[in-house]
Amino acid sequence: MKIVTPSFYKDFKCIAGECPDSCCQGWEVDADEESLAYYKTLEGDFAKRIQSVLGKDEFGNVIFRLTPRKRCPFLNDENLCDMHIAIGQRHTPFTCRNFPRFINDFGGTREMGLSFSCPVASEMIWNLKDPLAFDTQVNDSPPTLNNINAQLYFKLLGARKTAYEIISNKSKRIGERLCELLDFGTALQNGIGKYSQGKRGMPFFDVFINPELINEEWVEKVKNHGEKPEFPDDCVCENIAVYFLYRYFLTAVFDGDVLSKVKMAVVGVLIPAYFGNDPWTLHLWSKETEHSDVNMERYKKELRKNVNFSALALKNHLI
Repeated sequence: MKIVTPSFYKDFKCIAGECPDSCCQGWEVDADEESLAYYKTLEGDFAKRIQSVLGKDEFGNVIFRLTPRKRCPFLNDENLCDMHIAIGQRHTPFTCRNFPRFINDFGGTREMGLSFSCPVASEMIWNLKDPLAFDTQVNDSPPTLNNINAQLYFKLLGARKTAYEIISNKSKRIGERLCELLDFGTALQNGIGKYSQGKRGMPFFDVFINPELINEEWVEKVKNHGEKPEFPDDCVCENIAVYFLYRYFLTAVFDGDVLSKVKMAVVGVLIPAYFGNDPWTLHLWSKETEHSDVNMERYKKELRKNVNFSALALKNHLI
């Protein structure tokens, strides 16, 4: 299998108890089947403690119920994980072992990266001095089972390379590059399938008021948004856009919706431009949106259906 990662991926290190916004608070953690099976083999007080905090969310997933302070029940006063300490990291839930990494499998290729939802990862991406680059390795793992449309996949793979080139064109301002990216995405979508961009929708800034609240600080960010976008340095904007293209563009092979993925890259740059010109703002947005099924599904629907997020409307934020 071919493994693709951002060049900085290998340098990531969790800072555990020193983290300014622990990944063990604010959201519920799913307990995967493999971990649950192991927990049933345990005995003693810690086994009882695990069983006492298991529950189910509104989708029927088994979760660890949060404390009244919205903290994981295993997060101690030093912001360290009691489960990690008691039974080892390898037996913590899959989500905990892998966060903030994300994985996209495309048959014989696996793309992995780090999410803005982690403050450390957000700082790393924001502070890159050079354009975001990628490393490729090949291992002996077999391809994942899939029903991917190979023709569409390779079309998208080539198109993403073009999208990277558009964003990397330093002869143009970042706003011009993003407008060109929207035009490219629109033309590409027209060649893949129909796409209705909607006729009505809530105002642009209201879309960022998520129904599932994770951090009150994000509410204040949205409330105090700028009236005009103030874009970060061009290199920062370029790397933010490339991050979103890398993470989401090829997933259009599963739903045929490539234009929404392009819009995500554009909106990704607009987030710090309107809500706060720093990596912390992107961290808050990502934790609030990308890691909430409720918020993310709503966000994807707004990208596609809300006229205020049409390609034309987004261009008005860039000119």
